[in-house]
Amino acid sequence: MSTLNKMRSDTPTVETTRPIIHPDTDILETDNAVLLVADVPGIDEKSVEITIDKNTLTIYGKNETGRPEGLNLCYAECEPRDFQRIFTLGNNMDTNNIEAVVKNGVLRLTIPKTTPAQTRKITVRGE
Repeated sequence: MSTLNKMRSDTPTVETTRPIIHPDTDILETDNAVLLVADVPGIDEKSVEITIDKNTLTIYGKNETGRPEGLNLCYAECEPRDFQRIFTLGNNMDTNNIEAVVKNGVLRLTIPKTTPAQTRKITVRGE
């Protein structure tokens, strides 16, 4: 895909002692935008950070597993962990108007495309 490329990175961009997972992500494209859909269970808008540096989009979040008060833990498979995904955006992406929504453990980013420059003829004048 020319507008958004997945980057594989085993090295986190943040320092952490917790495991970092790479959430499953789908990338869909229309004529006007790219939609990025990531599975991020246990994440809300306060625990996710999305940054753009040049053409690099980084999604980082922390999943804090809460334990109900008054109950003793007998067995646990869910533990606190961080997640991160890094993508390279194409030059035709409007990075100033990205919209991000998280609901029911799914993060959706809508990245609009810029309007391509129209071909036009330049008149040359003589002096």
